[in-house]
Amino acid sequence: MQRLYDFLRRHPTGVDTFWAVLLLGFTSLWVVSTDLFGARQIAAAIFTVGLCLVVALRRKAPVKMLLLTAAIGVGQLIFNIPPNPGDFAMFVITYTVASGTSTARWAARCALAGALVGPALSLVRFGEGPENRQLWESLFFTALLTVPFVLAWVLGDSVRTRRAYWAQLEEKAARLEKEREAQARIAVAAERARIARELHDVVAHNVSVMVVQADGAAYVLDAAPEQTRQALETISGTGRQALAEMRRLLGVLRTGEQAEGGEYVPQPGVEQLTDLIDQVRGAGLPVDFRVEGEPHPLPSSVELTAYRIVQEALTNSRKHGGPDVAATVRLSYRDDDLELLVEDDGRGAQHELYESGGADGLGHGLIGMRERVGMVGGTLIAGPRPGGGFRVSAVLPLKPGR
Repeated sequence: MQRLYDFLRRHPTGVDTFWAVLLLGFTSLWVVSTDLFGARQIAAAIFTVGLCLVVALRRKAPVKMLLLTAAIGVGQLIFNIPPNPGDFAMFVITYTVASGTSTARWAARCALAGALVGPALSLVRFGEGPENRQLWESLFFTALLTVPFVLAWVLGDSVRTRRAYWAQLEEKAARLEKEREAQARIAVAAERARIARELHDVVAHNVSVMVVQADGAAYVLDAAPEQTRQALETISGTGRQALAEMRRLLGVLRTGEQAEGGEYVPQPGVEQLTDLIDQVRGAGLPVDFRVEGEPHPLPSSVELTAYRIVQEALTNSRKHGGPDVAATVRLSYRDDDLELLVEDDGRGAQHELYESGGADGLGHGLIGMRERVGMVGGTLIAGPRPGGGFRVSAVLPLKPGR
């Protein structure tokens, strides 16, 4: 049944032609059986074909078919052809012109005028003389003939209004979707630029350490070989870490942003999480902070990513958790990765915050989290937790390429 419905929607002219052929058959029977002769019968046959053509082409050329219908109506009055089954096309074209969203409004007004005037003219032309009918009878029959035409016009105008309303809604939805995608792309670009700037600072700091160690090793090369060996080991480890950071930096597009100032300062890491959580507690959000496993040195990019995730997650808890919300932060050291879990017991976040990229229309916090975790090759899961509240879980690998 659905296939038939889709087929009919794809071939509207074919459907109209089918109804036009049926109308032609009924009207032809009327023309043959009526007492019309000579020129009147020929005119009736021509008008019948014209009215059937109106039904067949009503959606392709509604304005032209309206004008053709008006001409046929005038012709019927002139040739004294009484109302017949073919006049049903007048109802159809009145509805079609009134319901068309692309049809000119003057055509719809002309259709309404025809609906009001046509029945009265038909009654005067083909009805009984006024001497045989009371005034109230004339008004009653005129209204009786006019109401169906007016109802057809009103129904068509209502359909046109509804179609225009739905078209506006669809256009607005499409525009909002495009704006949302554009905002998400802008947020991703801005976050990548920020990540590039921070990684640039981290790599520059590592290179500075290498330069200082190399100068120290050259200075004590002959006097203290053991210190020289330690300095070279430090240079080697720092260089590998800097190389890993540079590999992660590749592919990040940094557009038109200059590093602020000429001094490179290391970015915050896991050691600064205690200060961050104390600051959040001071702002009124209770936070339970736990560290699991044996702490050990981490790559600078992993430390920075962990810090930013905790910072953004706690910010979201304060913004969207509601009153009396409490949060938990768990930092777990593993041999090959660092696990982060930040959750709260508030009312959670809206669906749009953790689906469709995590755009919240303002800070795009979850978009930034996904970009940061993706930069270090980790995984991020964010969404409502069982029992209420919101949860952010991240796994950050310690070795590049995992």
